[in-house]
Amino acid sequence: MKKIGFLSFGHWTPSPQSQTRSAGDTLLQSIDLAVAAEELGADGAYFRVHHFARQLASPFPLLAAVGARTSKIEIGTGVIDMRYENPLYMAEDAGAADLISKGRLQLGISRGSPEQVIDGWRYFGYEPEEGKTDADMGRRHAEVFLDVLRGQGFAKPNPRPMFPNPPGMLRLEPHSEGLRERIWWGAGSNATAIWAAQKGMNLQSSTLKDDETGEAFHIQQAKQIRAYREAWKEAGHDREPCVSVSRSIFALVDDRDRAYFGRGGKEEDSIGFIDEKTRAIFGKSYAAEPDVLIEELRKDEAIAEADTLLLTVPNQLGVEYNAHVIEAILKHVAPALGWR
Repeated sequence: MKKIGFLSFGHWTPSPQSQTRSAGDTLLQSIDLAVAAEELGADGAYFRVHHFARQLASPFPLLAAVGARTSKIEIGTGVIDMRYENPLYMAEDAGAADLISKGRLQLGISRGSPEQVIDGWRYFGYEPEEGKTDADMGRRHAEVFLDVLRGQGFAKPNPRPMFPNPPGMLRLEPHSEGLRERIWWGAGSNATAIWAAQKGMNLQSSTLKDDETGEAFHIQQAKQIRAYREAWKEAGHDREPCVSVSRSIFALVDDRDRAYFGRGGKEEDSIGFIDEKTRAIFGKSYAAEPDVLIEELRKDEAIAEADTLLLTVPNQLGVEYNAHVIEAILKHVAPALGWR
């Protein structure tokens, strides 16, 4: 069995060709798609976070709204860039969203990737410590966030407070028990996957990673997952970790699918640079008739290693079509592969 969810970047553009023409469209359609995905039997609704872009940004109002409109589906991010975050304020927001959803939050975080503006986190008031990088700062914010999610008191109470305090040091409220174990780290390299395991975070591995061996993307990603699981075992954590991978997968089952995705595209891995120094490998997309798609996906070693598969969806094609994309995988592909 494998959990299957969707991952939406929440793109919007005022183009007449788009069904998602404003930020309001993106937010409301994201909620509607999560509701539709739950009705179809999908396991997760995940949303990407980008700043300074015509995409989804501040995630917690959306996560809370999805939590209020649904009852079973897991709700998450993939990922929040921790360079931009106040980890204490974020812990309060996350606790509230998790309580609204009754413990369904699956929060993906990361040190971040190149954004729309240069050093965008500076506009949010953050600066790396002397001798540290922005990546160091993101990981430090993550460590503080993880620490306060434990729910331990750390703040000295006012002897004359406005409201009565419980005894002892005070923690952040609202606190949601168990959320600490539902934090995922988006790792771009083997080393950061190992670091995530040591910190007791679940692993999210996307459609790109550092090109560390020159092998096919899915092989490199599978090796990353195995290294993560070995590090988790060595760390001695008392629970089993969760691992997700993301893929663009389209089953061609009707004329719309063939019109949108049947002409070919990104059928091979590609190489690029996500900054001036980091050579990255980008995984291929899958689009084929279900029987062909099933055989292609059998060969993907990283999907086989993961317990969760996130389907990246073309959100600008609208809620109805994206629900169809998800249903086609659940109905025509997942059972043959033993995922359902």
